[in-house]
Amino acid sequence: MNGLFPRVREISDSFGATMRMSVEPNPSGALVVIDWMDKPHAGKLILDGYGADMLLGFIMSARLASPGSMPEEVVDGKYPTRFQLEAEPEAAVVVDQLHGAGPFYIPASLWDRTYAELCLVCAHAREMVRRCEARIH
Repeated sequence: MNGLFPRVREISDSFGATMRMSVEPNPSGALVVIDWMDKPHAGKLILDGYGADMLLGFIMSARLASPGSMPEEVVDGKYPTRFQLEAEPEAAVVVDQLHGAGPFYIPASLWDRTYAELCLVCAHAREMVRRCEARIH
């Protein structure tokens, strides 16, 4: 399995916006990294398993709540992150990280593809953590 990582996939919407999502080994097990292929100055997200699972759930909740509103969610730990639903001017999940350069926007046009890819990435990340813990014990 080590030959598979880092695992990198690109997802695009119908407008041509392309995000890159990867799961990478880390001493704690795994990290999920998300950035924009076509917007190099848009920043990137670095999430541990907890943050990736929260983004997964937040995207689905945003999809169900939109065009309405919903409360923000906050994750603490090594990668503190705040998730918000922004309705205007265009629906987007806005992710702020304490160590990040600024907010990271995931437009509604990419929610379904991001959600689907996160399902796969989170499974890989959990397996990497499991294998890391197995080596420690």
